Amino acid sequence: MTDPNAIQPSELDQLPDRDPEETAEWQASLDAVAKAAGPHRAAYLMRRTLERAEGTGVALPKLLETDYVNSIPTAAEPAVPGDEAMEARITAWNRWNAAAMVTRGAKHGVGGHIATFASAAWLYETGFNHFFRGKEGDGSGDQLYIQGHASPGIYARAFLDGRLTEQHLDNFRQEAGGNGLPSYPHPRRLPWLWEFPTVSMGLGPISAIYQARFNRYLTSRGIKDVSDSHVWAFLGDGEMDEPESTTALTLAAREGLDNLTFVINCNLQRLDGPVRANFKIVQELEALFRGSGWNVIKTLWGSAWDELFALDTTGALVRRLREVPDAQVQTYQTRDAAYIREDFFGKDPALAEMAKLLSDDKILECFHVSRGGHEPRKVYAAYKAALEHKGAPTVILAQTVKGHTLGEGFASKNANHQMKKLTVEEFKAMRDRLDLPIKDSDFVDGVVPYGHPGADSPEVRYLQERRAALGGPAPARRVHPVPALPAPAEKAFAAFDKGSGSQSVATTMAFVRLVKDLVRDKETGKRWVPIVPDEARTFGMESLFPSLGIYSPKGQTYEPVDRDQLMYYKEATNGQILNEGITEAGSMADFIAASTSYATHGEPMIPFYIFYSMFGWQRTADQMWQLGDQLGRGFLVGATAGRTTLTGEGLQHADGHSPVIAATNPAALTYDPAFAYEIAVIVKEGLRRMYGEAAEGEDQNVFYYLTVYNEPLPQPAKPSGLGIDEGIIKGLYRFNTAESAGLTVPANAPRIQLLGSGTAIHWALKAQKLLAEEWGVAADVWSATSWGELRRDAMEADAALLRGEERVPYVRQALQGAEGPVLAVSDYMRQVPDQIAQWVEQDYTSLGADGFGLSDTREAARRHFGVDAESIVAAALAQLARRGEVKASAVKEARDKYGL
Repeated sequence: MTDPNAIQPSELDQLPDRDPEETAEWQASLDAVAKAAGPHRAAYLMRRTLERAEGTGVALPKLLETDYVNSIPTAAEPAVPGDEAMEARITAWNRWNAAAMVTRGAKHGVGGHIATFASAAWLYETGFNHFFRGKEGDGSGDQLYIQGHASPGIYARAFLDGRLTEQHLDNFRQEAGGNGLPSYPHPRRLPWLWEFPTVSMGLGPISAIYQARFNRYLTSRGIKDVSDSHVWAFLGDGEMDEPESTTALTLAAREGLDNLTFVINCNLQRLDGPVRANFKIVQELEALFRGSGWNVIKTLWGSAWDELFALDTTGALVRRLREVPDAQVQTYQTRDAAYIREDFFGKDPALAEMAKLLSDDKILECFHVSRGGHEPRKVYAAYKAALEHKGAPTVILAQTVKGHTLGEGFASKNANHQMKKLTVEEFKAMRDRLDLPIKDSDFVDGVVPYGHPGADSPEVRYLQERRAALGGPAPARRVHPVPALPAPAEKAFAAFDKGSGSQSVATTMAFVRLVKDLVRDKETGKRWVPIVPDEARTFGMESLFPSLGIYSPKGQTYEPVDRDQLMYYKEATNGQILNEGITEAGSMADFIAASTSYATHGEPMIPFYIFYSMFGWQRTADQMWQLGDQLGRGFLVGATAGRTTLTGEGLQHADGHSPVIAATNPAALTYDPAFAYEIAVIVKEGLRRMYGEAAEGEDQNVFYYLTVYNEPLPQPAKPSGLGIDEGIIKGLYRFNTAESAGLTVPANAPRIQLLGSGTAIHWALKAQKLLAEEWGVAADVWSATSWGELRRDAMEADAALLRGEERVPYVRQALQGAEGPVLAVSDYMRQVPDQIAQWVEQDYTSLGADGFGLSDTREAARRHFGVDAESIVAAALAQLARRGEVKASAVKEARDKYGL
């Protein structure tokens, strides 16, 4: 009798069974195999059947995890072209010099990492010898994202091929005196070598994905055909725990980025110990990447294991490898053969019998050193297969031993990330292990020598010949000599000079309108890259959808629901807008790729990334440092800015501090424009500085951060007079005086200077009127477009004075002769305007929106924080009262009058 509570097949599968009898036969066959040969055999047959189905195109859920063995069998490995013995000698020299460099630096206390490159050496060397294309051939070459802790090995190779000297190596992590080498890949510090900063873990993977995607974007839009460029990202298995490491995996698969390969060095160790002590990180990563749609290649075991797998007629070895946790694998690498015989082979009778056929030396070779990532033939096979795979990105999971060849004191030790040096005796043992011609007498006074076979040696000639065949040195950063971009037509900028009349326009809308005009420019319009994380309509960008199109490699395979509307949602293979979905991290990775295209591909692009200001610097500031380090150029636009201006959204959305965070980044030029014409002046100047003819000594490798607001207000006409543009760019100019504003004040009226930025200037203008009409006080209103640039200029002036040069900060020059005290106000915390306090000669105080944000009307929020016009009036009277210029009672009268 059927159990009425049992789940019936029809409840598990909505598809009708057209032949229940055939289905029953398949199930019975599986049951019979499980009964006769065991469940492991049944599982094996199921996996092979699923693999065959997948290979023939049958639509089935993908197999997410395969056995813990190499994806490419030894018999299927292609021969490695070239001289394997020569390449082994080159790698030995590089291993030696990488370790020597860090050890010598340790005498100065500068640290460094030895074990990472020791584990990954063949992963890099195989690529440099056979795969990584340089920039001196056709196209742009490959883009290499080098794992940060492996940088000593890259320096060692550059030393071998003559691009670095011993002096450079001795200045590893000692940059202050010149000729130094940065600790990790830092393009700003070593711009001829490094292209991509990667050591802030997790940023390398996401940046590599969006770089590969941007390569496709450039090609699809007809800017430059870079379809031959391949992106290689070298990562650590522990690094994959960072959320940014995996956040964009599905994007890469969805868009079929077969121009991208991840190489994950699976040495099974994080910084303090095993990555997955009780589990298996390789299997976890395989399932993650397969589930995301990637092609997965596992390169786990070296050729010494071939004999063991040949003896495994029952599958017991494969089963045991799958069940042993990572931490135990690490333990085997440090234990003797007797321990391995008992703990690994002794768990299964079939394995115990196999072990009897193996010598101790064979067991130790397999478990101590023989890993797929340490054998160039297996690495070559994986790389070749990755490049040949089409339709999806590839991840290579290469198993290695952390600290390989450094000796028993390093290999697989939990502490080896923190171990910065080898002893002289350990170096001598390493020399013998690597068979290098370094004599004992070369160790002078206990200092380990660098090794070099000679500039004309067979090793160096071979290395240079291989690189020449692949298009020149790598890694290498090249800024191609491209002419400055022509300035867009003046008409686009001048349109804002007359103001908006009675029409209310938010500065966010003003910026979008300006860009809409600029992308029509015949010369530079195609170079704009609008980037938005899914809220283009919030920022008024929907009008760009039909005219520019949203980039998609598939174009538009559907009919948009709003097709009958003027501003419908249009996707296209040559679309210009990058609409990324809800991912600030992905959008920033887009921006970085676009902003550095002038160097990566010799094609200057002009990205502007518009976002909720609260979710820019607060959420992705690490990537903004990456942007500065990578020498990126472009416009970051923090929209819906201010702590009191984004109404109703509350605490988490209320940005009162992004300019403070931005001010910490030396490459960021931060502006808080109040009016549309100011935006036009700033963008025009940014285009000149970053993409036009730079002035002598001017750093082009900067980016602009503009805060814009969603509060519609009448936009005034640009004031006439000299120096307005200069003031806007430098950060401060007088917008009006009480008299020029048409206000009536007594001839001897007390006077105060009101400095406002962004939307706060409107409160200052209202306060100016109240002060004149109700208190007989004359106020001049200044627009502080950039507190940060004022501060930067003042700091440079201070530095000049220390050098004996006479220089006055611009803020002091601008305010020179301005009567009365200064009161500064912004929609940010007081720390923002207080950046200039020490350089203002007048009495100075400020108002700001300090504390947590809250949900309410703009008026109520501004009253709460004490930054509205009436609060400015009370603060101004308090300043004047302290100077004896108004009665002390005026402050209380004002507070009572306005209900403060």
